[in-house]
Amino acid sequence: GQSGGFGNLFSDVRLKDNVELVGKSPSNINIYSFNYKGSKDKYEGVLAQEVLWASTEHDGYLMVDYSKLDVDFRRLN
Repeated sequence: GQSGGFGNLFSDVRLKDNVELVGKSPSNINIYSFNYKGSKDKYEGVLAQEVLWASTEHDGYLMVDYSKLDVDFRRLN
């Protein structure tokens, strides 16, 4: 997938608020809308805990390599 210039992104569920399931990718990965804690900006993407094969740990939190997924990380507003 094209990640719009994003490589590894902090996608740990513990960093997110207002997580809502909005759909599934062609390979059946759950796609969510959410905002990062402390921010009102809304994004769409995955939860690292659900795509462990595409995740690495950094400072105790999981980051996702979107190039390994058929999901695009994008800002919604």
